[in-house]
Amino acid sequence: MSFLEALGVFLAGLAAGTINTVVGSGTLITFPTLLFFGYSPLTANMSNNIGLVGGGVTGSWGYRHELKGAGPAIRRLVPMSLAGGITGAVLLRVLPASAFTAIVPVLITVGVLLVVFGPTIQRRAVARRGEDEVHPVHRGGATAILLMTSVFVAGVYGGYFGAAQGVILMGVLSVLSSEPLQRLNGYKNVLALVVNTVAALVFVVVGHDLIDWWVVLLIAVGSLLGGVVGSTVGRRLPPIVLRGLIVCIGIVGIVKIVWFS
Repeated sequence: MSFLEALGVFLAGLAAGTINTVVGSGTLITFPTLLFFGYSPLTANMSNNIGLVGGGVTGSWGYRHELKGAGPAIRRLVPMSLAGGITGAVLLRVLPASAFTAIVPVLITVGVLLVVFGPTIQRRAVARRGEDEVHPVHRGGATAILLMTSVFVAGVYGGYFGAAQGVILMGVLSVLSSEPLQRLNGYKNVLALVVNTVAALVFVVVGHDLIDWWVVLLIAVGSLLGGVVGSTVGRRLPPIVLRGLIVCIGIVGIVKIVWFS
C-alpha cells in the first residue's frame, strides 16, 4: 500500500465516520474508495465494516445527551438489530461472491436514492405524526411489531452490506416514532453500531482470510476521529453538501463494479 493510497483510505474513513454520525451512508464513501484502489468487493466490504465500528462508538457517545431516558426503548430494539446483523453477515459468507457482486450495485443504488429522498420522507412523516405519542415499543400492538420488524430488516441489510443503513433506520424511526429527530439520530447511531459490531465479529470468525487489516486500521482511526467530528461540528454542516458528496461517490462505486470488475 502506497502512502497516497493509505492517505486516501484514512480520509475516506474520516469522512465516513463523520457522515455516519450525522446522516448515515458513510459506507458509500469508503466502499467505492476501496474498490477504486483495487480491493475485491468482499474484502472491501468486510474490512470497511470492521473499521467503521470505531466511528460508531464515538458517534454514539457524542449523542449520549440526546439519549437520556431512552434506555428502555433501546433495550427492546437492540436485540432486533443484533439478530439482523448476524443474519446479514452470515448471508454474506454463505452466498457466493458472484451474488454479492451482482447485488451490491442494486444496494448502492437503493442507498443513494434513500440519501436523496430520505429528507422528504422524514419531513412528511413528521408532518403526519402526533407529537404527543408514546414511543411505539412501549405502546405495543401493530406499530411496535412493525417497528421492531423494520429494525431487524435494516439490521440484515446492514450486516450484509451497510451502505445507507443509517438512512433506512432514520426513515423507519421517523415514520413510526414521534420523538425528536435528534433523539432518533441517537437511536440510529446505537442500533447501527450494534449491527456493525456483530457483523464485524462474524467476519473475523468466518472470513478472516478476506480481511485486509491495514485497511481496517486506517478506516478505524479515521472513523474514530470522524465520529467525534460528526457529533460536534458535523451537525452544523449543510446536509445538501454531505448528500451531494455521497451521491457522487456512490455513482462512482456503481460504475466501478458494473463496468470495471
